[in-house]
Amino acid sequence: MIDGQVFKQIGDLKRGGLVCVADHASSFVPEDLPLGIPADQAETHIGVDIGVAGVAARMARRHGIPAHMALISRLVVDLHREEDHPKVVPTESDGHLIPGNIGADVEARLDRYHRPYHEALAKWLDEAAPELIISLHSFTPQLETSTEERPWEVGLLYNEDDRAARHAIRLFGELGLNVGDNEPYSGKELNATMNRHAEAHGRPYCAVEVRQDLISNRADQARWAAMIADVCGRVALALD
Repeated sequence: MIDGQVFKQIGDLKRGGLVCVADHASSFVPEDLPLGIPADQAETHIGVDIGVAGVAARMARRHGIPAHMALISRLVVDLHREEDHPKVVPTESDGHLIPGNIGADVEARLDRYHRPYHEALAKWLDEAAPELIISLHSFTPQLETSTEERPWEVGLLYNEDDRAARHAIRLFGELGLNVGDNEPYSGKELNATMNRHAEAHGRPYCAVEVRQDLISNRADQARWAAMIADVCGRVALALD
């Protein structure tokens, strides 16, 4: 986290273009909020969307898609949950207890992190008037609490508005990828940021989930950044 900020915005914002939002791009846990877990646990999928920061940064710097990125771990407060969601400050994740969050002052967490993040995002999107929002996440190939492997390489999530997702599913499929349609989980349940900042304003969006083992190094992050930029650029054209 930089100078107490809970987000950073990178790239040149051009009105009417594509933008990227990454709610789970950071594993940072402030020293004054001990979570009672091993230090390296925040670096796993329960604390951060592995690979997303690298992909989003490359999209901003190499493909002209500016990004609004979180600088706080989802274990501190989940920016991709509604304020009143019971897991907005998680007490467990994928079978791991988060002792420091039991009895936490949720209102204080919301006021310190969640609200500033979303207020800044709302202002940024109003300024951008984006043609398309890319909500970028990653998912683990298999949950620790499950024996079921997730075969999808990329998933497109959506709630009520599937305009962009339908085009993206087709275009990723044409690249030979195994594409999940509202997989590995449904945007009907997990779509908080896009519900608030996209669907509520009639803004088209692609909520893109990449399997984390495919973006775990810089070369793969660069490849996926180019692929997502290309596919989403064509989605935006198809929506015109």
